Amino acid sequence: MTSADASAPEPLTPELADTIADIFGRRDREHMQPTIDAFLALLAEHPNQPEVLYEVGGSYDTDGQEQTALGYYEAAMAAGLSGDALRRCLLQYGSTLRLLGRHEDSVVALDRALAGWPESPSVRAFHALGLHAAGRSDGAVGELLALVAEEIRTPDVLRYEAALRGNAGYLIGRDQQRGR
Repeated sequence: MTSADASAPEPLTPELADTIADIFGRRDREHMQPTIDAFLALLAEHPNQPEVLYEVGGSYDTDGQEQTALGYYEAAMAAGLSGDALRRCLLQYGSTLRLLGRHEDSVVALDRALAGWPESPSVRAFHALGLHAAGRSDGAVGELLALVAEEIRTPDVLRYEAALRGNAGYLIGRDQQRGR
């Protein structure tokens, strides 16, 4: 193995992806310890594997152990997490930072997710939550109005789509003018 290979993340093989999906599929959100234990055992077999690190973090997060989850999310990103797993990690990381009262850090993480996946409704919704927690209600409401205008395609919303988009643009612009 060359030195360049040493820094490359362990690939996510189909077998490992199936194992992750199986563990995740058996989780019980009300009793997360078996899931945490299963992912920790998998991590022992695949140290520093980005997706496994991310799933360990997610399991701790679901269990209400947000501070522990942060370290695993950060390790997953440092280990080279990419693709949709990175989108989910940034969303969860930003949400966890928000829950821990680190509102500006939350917005930074969610800004990164939004920059990479601007079409993701879940990223946009959690970005709005982050903005709200950071005291940026104009930006938060604007983000949600834009999301409604783009994603809810009922006759009633379509009738007012232009007004929703206009109000969204105004609120987002006002948030940006305030230097945030």
